Amino acid sequence: MKIGLVLDHFDPRRGGVEQWTARFAHWLVRAGHEVHVVASSFADDALATGITAHEVRGTRTRTGFAAAVEHRLRTLRLDVVHDTGCGWYCDVLQPHGGARRAAFEQNQLLLPRAWRPWKRALARWLPRYREFDRLVARQYADDGRTIIAISKMVARDLARYHGVRPERMRLVYNGVDLVQFTPQNRARYRTPLREKLGVGPDEVLLLIVAHNFALKGVPTLLRAVGRLAASGAPVRLAVAGGKRHAAAARLAARVGVGPRVTFLGSVDDAAPWYAAADVYVQPTFYDPCSLVVLEAFAAGLPVVTSRFNGAGELLTEGREGYLVDDPANVEELAERLRPLLDAGARERMGIAARQLAERHSWDRNCREMLDVYSEIAETRRLAA
Repeated sequence: MKIGLVLDHFDPRRGGVEQWTARFAHWLVRAGHEVHVVASSFADDALATGITAHEVRGTRTRTGFAAAVEHRLRTLRLDVVHDTGCGWYCDVLQPHGGARRAAFEQNQLLLPRAWRPWKRALARWLPRYREFDRLVARQYADDGRTIIAISKMVARDLARYHGVRPERMRLVYNGVDLVQFTPQNRARYRTPLREKLGVGPDEVLLLIVAHNFALKGVPTLLRAVGRLAASGAPVRLAVAGGKRHAAAARLAARVGVGPRVTFLGSVDDAAPWYAAADVYVQPTFYDPCSLVVLEAFAAGLPVVTSRFNGAGELLTEGREGYLVDDPANVEELAERLRPLLDAGARERMGIAARQLAERHSWDRNCREMLDVYSEIAETRRLAA
């Protein structure tokens, strides 16, 4: 098949959607498909033989980019066009960022309560938000495209906020590389990295991988670590990602856990840090289907995340980890972490987490996407 993939930036170092799309493009090439990528920029080392790059530059707005992408795609004669959330000219729309309105509402929870009505009022008038509304209206117009929801949470939000009929949607969870992320990494990385951090053999190392600290719940996590430490729990925390650590470091010091927290900064490969950790924690305010949670499962770590993470709906509480109802509730998070201070519970849940990941492999994710393409092609054939 001749397949077109659309995203803002074809650079796996930028974030989850970029990483997913680059890996998927390479998988499609290895599977024998002709792949065209349309984006505003490309990382030199992200391209591979069999991927044709189409750079769309010089647009000033999101709707301008979407229109320019449509113009370029119309010249390519592709079998399937798969957009990751940028435009409207596509056969498959897979909004990796989830339902935009749902994300907006969850982001309001990061603001002081008194500010929220003002933010909602401004959103009706600010040009940036009005343009988002115009883009979304065209993306979810009922004109035949298939919508991929990457979790049941996203499917519910798309129906609620954007009026997408259930029969237009297909559920395809993200997948994880079971070779790159594996419990076997512990033999190589666990001891040297824990020694580097000064983590003792009886200490419990929590890990979070996050760029947007506020959205992913880092402040809640720091305060929960403070609660646990105050009760005598031997906890440590490693925070990977993010560029501005000063405010988080001040909060860690304020709650009395400054020496227990290490800010690792950006890491090229998170796999060694999963190997060093005992528990993965992400009390996120909104995550459509967190790739890092799937990576933690694959690495054999129990996970504590929130009900606003689509990946969290895959776990069974008490088997692979726990969920928090309120990402801002420090006491609730601390109580979900307490059972995981027990080494036996961590070992049992870690084994179950790996088994869960094996049911959501990267290859399965890609095959399910290809099944959607085949469904579209068959529908076209029958209509011809």
